[in-house]
Amino acid sequence: MGYYSDYLKKQWDFEALSRERKIQLKKISELRGNRAIIVYASDLMKNAPTSIDYNDILPFQDQLSNLKGDSIDVILETPGGFAEVVEDLVKLIRGKFEKVGIIIPGSAKSAGTIFSMAGDEILMGNSSSLGPIDAQILSNNKRFSAEAFLEGLDKIKIEVLKTGKLNPAYIPILQNISPGEIQHCENAQNFSKTLVTDWLSNYKFKFWTIHSSTNQPVTEDDKKARALQIAEKLCKQSEWLTHGRSIKMADFEKMQLKITDFSQIPDLDEAIMRYYTLLKMSFESSIYKIFETAESQIYRFSISPHSNPLPKTLNEIAAIDFECPRCHNHFLIQANLNKPAPLQSGHLPYPIDNDIFTCPNCQLQSNIGQIRLQLEAQSGKKIVK
Repeated sequence: MGYYSDYLKKQWDFEALSRERKIQLKKISELRGNRAIIVYASDLMKNAPTSIDYNDILPFQDQLSNLKGDSIDVILETPGGFAEVVEDLVKLIRGKFEKVGIIIPGSAKSAGTIFSMAGDEILMGNSSSLGPIDAQILSNNKRFSAEAFLEGLDKIKIEVLKTGKLNPAYIPILQNISPGEIQHCENAQNFSKTLVTDWLSNYKFKFWTIHSSTNQPVTEDDKKARALQIAEKLCKQSEWLTHGRSIKMADFEKMQLKITDFSQIPDLDEAIMRYYTLLKMSFESSIYKIFETAESQIYRFSISPHSNPLPKTLNEIAAIDFECPRCHNHFLIQANLNKPAPLQSGHLPYPIDNDIFTCPNCQLQSNIGQIRLQLEAQSGKKIVK
């Protein structure tokens, strides 16, 4: 049985899921030599501010302050975001820890990939992926690749040099481009490339001393040249075609970037994938970001406009306004928080045994476990009979 099926069968509440997450984090830490461990994770599928942004610095720093030692592992799950913020987060980590491992159980794209390059060790598994780091520019409410934009301009220049004239079709396009926009694209690309080049040469290649193919010593110039080669490859939009492309371990092997395959270490693989499964299950609530260590955590919540309204709470009772997906009738479901309470008039009891609510009108059975996770996560209380 897979980990997800195993945990679903247990029908744990949010508190139990959280406890098990901590257990698995501690196992990862122990298996990695009792290193400190911190998690920065976003729900990639929620319509919420899941990207890496400036609001993340304070909670990340808060959780980092709870950790001690000279070595740390960072579990990373993110769609990307501001590379400038990644630089700040890396400075916080590097200012406190000598050795840094970056663990990617699932996906760390764009700025998340840049973040990964700051590790002395990058750990990935069979389902792990990073992504291209070509800078994404927002202009006139359109998002596009800075590298693709600059390549497009270069093609126009080459065509003009060859033909001696400008194709009239390009005139309205060029009229909407300012020199500042061109410089902005160049700066954004160079910033991503510089971060990756510096971090790879200073951190990832720190202990690279001998060329495996020639047995010759590795020089600082060798490290910088290899790092720049990898950075340029990751920045090249024409290589990956889409910004969301998944870059796997095999792709990094071709780039001559060594990745630790944690799937080849059975106990570590189990602990990481169990933690990742629990993390994804925790995101089935209204949580969209988690900053946590083995002993503490900070959550960020969001409410989808299409979800059921937040339950109204009165002392230790929550009234969930539930709309049946089939017949669209509304029902008030009473959830008792922390202690039993008499059933209120006009309310139906929460189906605590299996989270399955049967519509009294059309008999449709709906799993409302996600509502329970959301309520327990936000209230800090447990639903009981």
